[in-house]
Amino acid sequence: MHVTGTVPPPAPAPQETPAAPVPTASSTESPAGDTGRHARRFGLPVATALVMGNIIGGGIFLLPASVAPYGTVSLIAFGVLTVGAIALALVFGRLAERDPRTGGPYVYAREAFGDFAGFLAAWAYWITTWVSNAALAVAAVGYLDVLIPVNGHRWTACLAALALQWLPALANFAGTRYVGAVQLVSTVLKFVPLLLVAVGGLFFFDPRNLGPFHAGGGSTLGAVSASAAMLLFSYLGVESAAVSAGEVRNARRNVGRATVIGTAGAALVYLLGTLSAFGTVAHDRLVTSTAPFTDAVNAMFGGAWGGWAVALAALVSMTGCLNGWTLLSAQTPYAAARDGLFPAAFARRRRGVPTVGVGVTVVLASLLTVYNYASGSGKVFQTLVLVTTFTATVPYLLATAAQLFHLVSGRGERVDRARLVRDGVIAAVATAFSLWLVAGAGYAAVYQGVLFLFAGVVVYAVLAARRQRTA
Repeated sequence: MHVTGTVPPPAPAPQETPAAPVPTASSTESPAGDTGRHARRFGLPVATALVMGNIIGGGIFLLPASVAPYGTVSLIAFGVLTVGAIALALVFGRLAERDPRTGGPYVYAREAFGDFAGFLAAWAYWITTWVSNAALAVAAVGYLDVLIPVNGHRWTACLAALALQWLPALANFAGTRYVGAVQLVSTVLKFVPLLLVAVGGLFFFDPRNLGPFHAGGGSTLGAVSASAAMLLFSYLGVESAAVSAGEVRNARRNVGRATVIGTAGAALVYLLGTLSAFGTVAHDRLVTSTAPFTDAVNAMFGGAWGGWAVALAALVSMTGCLNGWTLLSAQTPYAAARDGLFPAAFARRRRGVPTVGVGVTVVLASLLTVYNYASGSGKVFQTLVLVTTFTATVPYLLATAAQLFHLVSGRGERVDRARLVRDGVIAAVATAFSLWLVAGAGYAAVYQGVLFLFAGVVVYAVLAARRQRTA
């Protein structure tokens, strides 16, 4: 998921029932609260759409301009990052085969390292989701403003941002059946125009527009690393199917497939979209462009309707992303609450959806959104968004560490020895990718992100004390 607040301008001229507690990591999912015609498990297409929709937010519409200053060498960075992201996807797939319960990285970390590691994974991931949801909604308002003027008054813009958060939340309250339908439809609607530009641009490709291979100073390796830092966070969301594994049919098989297919599909759209913009918009213009896809559409088809087309595609893209991330924001706390590591209220589900988790998350995101507009400055808000890029990597590292733990420990019931070497290499690459994500977050984000984690330690202490007293 890549969040941006930059706006491409228009071209000129019933009762909730608490789920039964699960005392051990080996327990299975409880069906409580998951029955009825509104609750439906996801098949492979919807699970894949969840991964692709959550990875691709609105950032794709600015990516070409973000990496253009480095030259076409940035395409190499795309390739390197894609390898790392797919390795991480394969690790999630293998872990889901071992334990296909809802919660993803939380479940894997807790099984391998105990309650505290599991809590850290759940806490960090939960912070990431609700802060990112607020950021997505604020960024989506910018695209909405191209179609319907709402940015003229900040409270009008604030109401629009709140509406963009609550509409996906209402779809989640309606049940997993509707969440899956919205996710599938929004993914199709946003990928049709994206692929039109990405593939159609190849027919208008002019090599003279590419500019230099290495546009900046320094070494080629340095340029690859610098451009990669701009792209790293575009792959957040690769864990989406694993986090919702309990809602996926035949999860041991489909979670891995959906994760790899979804990640590869998102990477293909990223790469083709960037390459298309590179080949249709002159390099010197692309470097300063605030709406590269708009410029590409106008260069391909002429006219002045590119801004409207791109804004509509971006709005659909980000709304679908909000729908998927709203579900994920409740799934990890739900899994942790079932094990007594989050407040018990988060374990309540209705129509297949952890409704309390969805409600608390959307309220927190709404409060952060209101604070953003009330302060009149996005500086604090932007800082929080940067912090989430670090907190998102905590569950990634714990999950890959769990896979390494299972491989090195050589537990026969957990490791397929015939695939030991292959799984070991994949886990090592995924770990390196996760560490790269941490490094790319920057010193300030890591420093402040650690403070968020330490706040979670206090919460864990209180919950652990209550649990021990109850026992």
